[in-house]
Amino acid sequence: MDNYVTGAAIRALRETKRLTQEELAERIHVSAKAVSKWETGKGFPDISLLEPLAKALDVSVIELLSGEDIRNRNRAFNMLKSVFYVCPACGNVIFATGEAVISCCGIVLPPLTYEPTDESHPIHTEIIEDEIYVSMDHPMTKEHYISFFAAMSDQGVQIVKLYPEGNAETRFKISRVEAVYAYCNHHGLFQCQIRSERKKGSP
Repeated sequence: MDNYVTGAAIRALRETKRLTQEELAERIHVSAKAVSKWETGKGFPDISLLEPLAKALDVSVIELLSGEDIRNRNRAFNMLKSVFYVCPACGNVIFATGEAVISCCGIVLPPLTYEPTDESHPIHTEIIEDEIYVSMDHPMTKEHYISFFAAMSDQGVQIVKLYPEGNAETRFKISRVEAVYAYCNHHGLFQCQIRSERKKGSP
């Protein structure tokens, strides 16, 4: 695991639960001095304590390692505010309908933030009957390539995984699509809005 629980995370989560160091220590059967050492960066909890520590703080172990309590963030659901995560180790693409604590290959992944499509990463879209044809003039080498395309609507997401030495192109069903995304393994996530006038006649 590349990330390990920090003293700042323990303190923040403890204070959120309104526990004293003594109360937390009692719940996991250690001394208050041990908790104090963790929170001041003078030591780390043993790996065998991570599960009981997470339980005492009422979070998952992954949340403990990330230092965040992410529950109840997605009550006001909006598909267009969904989040993509990409693992730098294996290339796994993960989609979530809201920000979450996502771990892959032992790495806690940050949510991707997108930039509007630009001259260096132009996303070309063409409406063909009931589909959107999406393409990019972009290298597709083993070192530098477009990893995936995604089409987002208010009802869901369509994702197509791409691979080096293939073509940077795909097709999506047009229905209610509001935006198309492309992920470059060197430069990150780019977005292209699909204007309503281009979708006339679509269901």
